[in-house]
Amino acid sequence: MNTRKRNLAGFALFFLSSFALILLDVGTKGHGGIPAYIGVCIISAFFGTSDALVQGGLVGDLSLMCPEFIQSFLSGLAASGVITSALRLITKAAFENSQNGLRNGAMLFFSVTCMFELACLLLYAFVFPKLPIVKYYRQKAASEGSKTVGSDLAAAGIKTDQDRQVEEDPQKHERLSTKELLMQNIDYALDIFLIYVLTLSIFPGFLSEDTGSHGLGTWYALVLITMYNVLDLIGRYLPLIKCLKLTNRKGLMVAILARFLFIPAFYFTAKYGDQGYMIFLTSFLGLTNGYLTVCVLAEAPNGYKGPEQNALGNVLVVCLLGGIFSGVVLDWMWLIGKGW
Repeated sequence: MNTRKRNLAGFALFFLSSFALILLDVGTKGHGGIPAYIGVCIISAFFGTSDALVQGGLVGDLSLMCPEFIQSFLSGLAASGVITSALRLITKAAFENSQNGLRNGAMLFFSVTCMFELACLLLYAFVFPKLPIVKYYRQKAASEGSKTVGSDLAAAGIKTDQDRQVEEDPQKHERLSTKELLMQNIDYALDIFLIYVLTLSIFPGFLSEDTGSHGLGTWYALVLITMYNVLDLIGRYLPLIKCLKLTNRKGLMVAILARFLFIPAFYFTAKYGDQGYMIFLTSFLGLTNGYLTVCVLAEAPNGYKGPEQNALGNVLVVCLLGGIFSGVVLDWMWLIGKGW
């Protein structure tokens, strides 16, 4: 698949979807109703498609470069969560007591979102391909038989003749199949799946609905989500400290399985603990999520050729998104015994 077209399509769809939400609200004058709800659901589906296009494309693309790029991209994802939380806190404080406060806050939020996503689209289209280090790694991947970087190199003014190179040295351009890559890295695939099954079974649904007794009122869920996002961001920078980076495959699996202790911990804290314990648990959930995500995705592609690294990056993102979906579905289990 043409990685450049895939990522550009994803960023463009992100921008258009955010803009469509604003248009939907203006068109319905904020009155809601079934048609508006269906519209929001359709736009949400486009957001999911955009995320799959961009996240898979970029993780695959950066996997054939160097681990530091993966770490930077994943930290950017976490930083977006922090910015989202900050915007929500600001808009809530600014509009809480005004008429149509929630609607005005949402309009401001999505306006800022559109600007960010348009900037991402333009930077990826015109700046990223021309960075010297990006051109170097993409040329290296092309020399190893990668067929996904051709249009990116062309955008940077570099022409390649891969067909001729394959004819001259076919063995050099052989690569493991996607199935072989998955079987060799089945533990990493399971790791990233389990990280997000656990995280999304708690965050953000459980934190928004069942957080026990507290004195922060309507701010409580926002504080919890903000603490998660901030610690998630910090956790994604910890692997840059070599002595803290976990690279042992068995060690990663043990750490990821140990995170399932969060389930009884959150249950009993919501039932018997106070808000201080819940904030601590939520922060630790975010810290471990960010840390282990970077450890897995930055370590897995090591030792493979460029095309194989790209394919493995995409495979792991499929497992990550599968974990997110499964976690969101399992999140409903917290409602058992509460009128269900």
